[in-house]
Amino acid sequence: MLRGESEGDGDPIVLLHGLSAVRRYVVMGSHALPRAGYWTVAYDARGHGESDPAPDPSAYEYSDLTSDLCSVLDGLEIERAAFAGVSMGAHTLVRFVLENPDRVAAVVLITPAYDGRREEGSESWVKLADALEHGGIDGFLDEWGARDVEQRWREAALKNARQRLELHDDLRAVAAALRVVPGSEAFDGLESLERIEAPALVVGSRDEADPVHPLDVAERYAERLPRGDLLVEEEGKSPLAWQGARLSRAIADFLERVGT
Repeated sequence: MLRGESEGDGDPIVLLHGLSAVRRYVVMGSHALPRAGYWTVAYDARGHGESDPAPDPSAYEYSDLTSDLCSVLDGLEIERAAFAGVSMGAHTLVRFVLENPDRVAAVVLITPAYDGRREEGSESWVKLADALEHGGIDGFLDEWGARDVEQRWREAALKNARQRLELHDDLRAVAAALRVVPGSEAFDGLESLERIEAPALVVGSRDEADPVHPLDVAERYAERLPRGDLLVEEEGKSPLAWQGARLSRAIADFLERVGT
C-alpha cells in the first residue's frame, strides 16, 4: 500500500520524490503550492517512507513506479494533472507522460540524472545498498561520504542524507530500491523527449553541489523537450532544488504562465 497526503483545493499537482527520499523531499515541506490555489498530492514511492515494500525485491523498475502513479491518480479520480518529480520521480514522470499524454497538463522535471536507458555498471549503488542494509544509516553515510560533492557543500549534503534516511520505515526496502532503480530503464533515450507535447520546466543544479544530477543532463532535457524551459540557480548559490519555498514559487509561476 502506498501512503501519502494531499493539501489544498483547485487544479491538481502530483509530486514524486527521488530515490532514497520521501514525499516531503520534493518541495521540502513548503505549503506555497496549496496557498497558490493548487490541490497538492504527494506520496511515498514503494519501499520508501511509510509506503509498503514492493511485493518482490526486484519490483522497483520504472515500469512498477509508473504503474503506482497510475494507481494513485485512479484512486483519487484525477483524470488530468500537472506533475513535478525529482530525479527518480522525474524519470518516472517522463515514462508516464509518454504513455499517458492526455492525463498531463504540464510537467516539472527536477534534477534528472540520466538519459532514461538501462545502464550497466551500477556497482556503486549496490555498495551503497549493502552498506545501508548491513550498517544502517551510518554505514550508508560512511560508504558514500559525499566525496564527490565540493567541500563547502559536503556537510549539508551529509546532513540532508541522514535526515532523509531517518524518515523510512524499512531500510531494507530502500536498499532493494537502490539495487534496482539506477539500472532500470525509464524510457528509450533523450530522443523520446521530443514526443512530449506538454509544457515542461526542467530544474537543474550546478555540479559543485549536486554532481549526481549533472547540469548537462538537465540542459539536454530542456533542449529536447518541444516546450521545455530550463531553470538553474545562479553560480555559487545553493541549488534551487534544495529550497522548497523558492522552488514551489517557481513551479506556481510556471503553471500560471502555461495556463494549466
